[in-house]
Amino acid sequence: MTISAETGTDFSLTDIVRNAGWDARLEPCGEEDIARMQASAATVAKALAADQPVYGLTQGFGPLVLFEAESELEQGDSLISHLGSGQGEPLPPEACRLVVWLRLNSMRKGYSAVSPEFWLRLARLWNDGFTPAIPRHGTVSASGDLQPLAHAALSHTGVGEAWVPGPGGRRTVRPAKEALAALGAEPFTWPVREALAFVNGTGVGLAVSIVNQQSAVALVRAAALLTGRISTLFGANPEHFRPGIGIARGQAGQLTAARWIREELPAGAERSPDRPLQEPYSLRCGPQVLGAVLDQLDFAGELLCREANGSTDNPVTFDGEVLHGGNFHAMPVGFASDQIGLAVQMAAYLAERQLGVLVSPVTNGGLPPMLTPRPGRGAGLAGVQISATSFVSRIRQLVYPASLTTLPTNGWNQDHVPMALNGANSVADALDLAWLTIGSLAIGVAQLTSMLGAGTDGQGPWAKLAELSPPLDADRPMAAEVRAARDLLRTTAETQLATDPDRAF
Repeated sequence: MTISAETGTDFSLTDIVRNAGWDARLEPCGEEDIARMQASAATVAKALAADQPVYGLTQGFGPLVLFEAESELEQGDSLISHLGSGQGEPLPPEACRLVVWLRLNSMRKGYSAVSPEFWLRLARLWNDGFTPAIPRHGTVSASGDLQPLAHAALSHTGVGEAWVPGPGGRRTVRPAKEALAALGAEPFTWPVREALAFVNGTGVGLAVSIVNQQSAVALVRAAALLTGRISTLFGANPEHFRPGIGIARGQAGQLTAARWIREELPAGAERSPDRPLQEPYSLRCGPQVLGAVLDQLDFAGELLCREANGSTDNPVTFDGEVLHGGNFHAMPVGFASDQIGLAVQMAAYLAERQLGVLVSPVTNGGLPPMLTPRPGRGAGLAGVQISATSFVSRIRQLVYPASLTTLPTNGWNQDHVPMALNGANSVADALDLAWLTIGSLAIGVAQLTSMLGAGTDGQGPWAKLAELSPPLDADRPMAAEVRAARDLLRTTAETQLATDPDRAF
């Protein structure tokens, strides 16, 4: 059989996240999958029978490729053992589950010489909920995310840890050997070909970046929601968000962001005579800024989607040949992750600047500074704004492009590395702070609403927000309110995206 570029159905990014959910199930390989996988294995067997050198099977790993290897089982154990050097807290359980799904999706493509029987054993265990606890630090993402994927492979052998259901629906970490036993599963032994196909991939940085991209799009949706609410409360000039402005420019993201903002404006909205013809840029240019962020996130999402639907193994088989190359180099993922981080910073910065508009009498229509009803005796939102400013500063430190931090390693074998997972981990931390910035702005919106005596009309999240953050009759600690507002806005944004017919990405 000739292996072609046609390897079955490609999934959208939304499909990928849904297919890797806790309630999802991997379907067994179909006849076409099995035929591709068997043909790939036959190609490798033919090369071995002809005494052709094959990386990892007849030769050692990395710079040790110059040396011959003999035992497949010994090589498989050696591969995942020597790479078990990762450190740090495990990645979130959802990301760990997605990691294994991505590797299984890649392995069934028929480029990696993985046996259908071994694939099915892995898939059945995944369907049963077995999820490795993967340490977040220790890979350069060049020969794939070797260390974290090796830890995932080791957990299948009963070494290391795994995520298991815990109290209140939260997952906790337990020894992998116990997690396997609880499922009635025997520990694995990894043949070298399957071990190589599992660890030689970009799946960990890719999984974290996909989760980040989805979170970042929801962040933009939440920021647009708040922009519309602020504009409504102020009676800002609705011309800022009219379709014609976006049509004149022709940027897709801007048109979408403006639509999201308009959805929050009342029918027949008009500029209040108390407001300027042109609002400060953080309001007036909301569609332009959030639209630019959205475009970058969509570009990154398209790239990550292609990566998730491809094979990032080495070597690969194609048209009856064993090809040694570098598909495991995660530069595409690294660049996408870096861009997600830069975009997240911009959305968070816009939210922090809108909070600045709310708390300043110069821009809030003459309301008290910091939206305190007791200027002098009370400080209102002063602490909330200061923290939001700190969040944005820290985000900027975190999203420094990881692709600029490459270092040669592995005896100069890996002399160019992308550091994709390092970057994705930092972007995940930045997103945590960006959502807190959104929560901070939402608290400002709640206090602005009460100070203006505006109603909530039972629409959107605003009535619930008013309950979470009641009027500031006296100063109080507001950290918990910021977190609650963050959660409310995130849930609302995710629901809006899921029901938006124009965002079926």
